[in-house]
Formats: sequence, C-alpha cells, structure tokens
Amino acid sequence: MARRKAPKATIISLANQKGGVAKTTSVASLGAAFAELGKRVLLVDLDPQASLTFSLGVDPDAVETSINEVVLGRAEIDEAILATEDGVDLVPSTIDLAGAEAQLLPRPGREYVLAGVLEDVVKDYDIILLDCSPTLGVLTLNALTASDHLIIPMPAEMLSHRGVGQLLDTVKDVRKILNKKLKITGILATMYDGRSNHSREVLADVGERYNVHVLEPAIPRTVRFAEAPAVGRSILASSRRSKGAQAYRDVAADILARI
Repeated sequence: MARRKAPKATIISLANQKGGVAKTTSVASLGAAFAELGKRVLLVDLDPQASLTFSLGVDPDAVETSINEVVLGRAEIDEAILATEDGVDLVPSTIDLAGAEAQLLPRPGREYVLAGVLEDVVKDYDIILLDCSPTLGVLTLNALTASDHLIIPMPAEMLSHRGVGQLLDTVKDVRKILNKKLKITGILATMYDGRSNHSREVLADVGERYNVHVLEPAIPRTVRFAEAPAVGRSILASSRRSKGAQAYRDVAADILARI
C-alpha cells in the first residue's frame, strides 16, 4: 500500500516595491488570524529593516541566527525559527540581510535559494508567509520563485496604482522563467477610509484595471495598527475587538477560500 505524502505548506508572498503600504502589518496580522483558525504558521522576514521581527516582540539586535545566515548557507532554517506570543513561528531578519543581495548575485540559480531553504520546513506548517522588502531585488525574486501565491497590499490611493502595475510586470517574467505555478491571489486594500470618495473610487477601480481579485474587506485606517508594534504583538492580540483586527480575520477567511 502506497504511503500518503505529508501535506506541504502553502507559501504566500506579500510584496509591493512601494514602501509604506502596510505590508508588514498585513503579514503579522494575517499570520495571527490564520493561527486563530488553527493553522500552523511560519512568517519569514525578508526585509533588512526587520520591521516584522520588531513588530512581533523580537529585538533584531539580539538575534543570533537570522534569515541572512540561512540564505547564505551558514545555518539551517530550523536554527533560526523563533516562537512568538501570537502563536506563529518567525524566521527573523537583521540589518545584515542588506548585504545578502550582493553575495547572492554571483551564485548560479540564485533565484531558487529560498525555495530550497523552505523545502526543509514545508511539511511542518500549513501556511508560510513571506514579508518581502520594498524592492524588486534578488530577495523578492527569491520569494516570488518560492511562492504558490502572491498578495499585493496597496493603500486605497491613486498613486499606488503605478507600483502595482510594475509588480505585475515582474510577476509575468517570474511566471515565464522561474515559477509557472505562481498565482496572484488578490490585491489587499489597506489604509481604507470609507468616508472618502477617493478611497472608494480607487477600490472600485483597482480590480477592474488589473483584472485581479480585490480581497474583502478593505483594511480600515486606524491608529490601533501603529500601537501594536509597541507591545510586540499583532493587532489581533493588542486590540482584539477593533475593526482592524476583525478586517484581517475576514480577509484571512477570504484567502483560505482561494488557496
């Protein structure tokens, strides 16, 4: 009788080369929401600024083994994984990751390094979320190459459209050359103000303009998001009953229905 293969994690990148789009907030919040639903979740901080690491209560300056050492082959990924109070595991980042791009560039198959690394843990989790840096460099290409799905956080502002278009052009190239299975799960509208005509118009326009699903609901603009990193937790822990926390719970359910 043939043995059944252990299920592998679904790997999801959150990427947008424009900064300030609530990408890190979305990774932390969605991770916590998936954990609430009983999923085994791993978050990977691929940004040298280490905002995700800090937001989950880990001091980047005190990290001994980070994603930097892992992608450069100096450590195994399980040596870098940390448990967090939000019920998710984390592979932290440090400022040292800023030099990894240059060190990876001359390597053959450099775009596949992260995919190879994650292969060691895909059977240990249900969902792996990758927090990409706000650039389209080697590390972001690694994330897109390793992922099954892509979510694009985008503020409900017209100027954000251009960045989405550039990212979608990159995704086309990644699909052709590096990862044919990559799917765009949706655009995640962030910093949404339902009282603003502009925000409503952007939200109505973006899905049609790019022929991409817009995840529901839009994430509202609220000060609770700024308060959460100060206590080293996601908004689902720091302000459980807030409209922002509930919005991410609802988006997580929308994502699970599509992956």
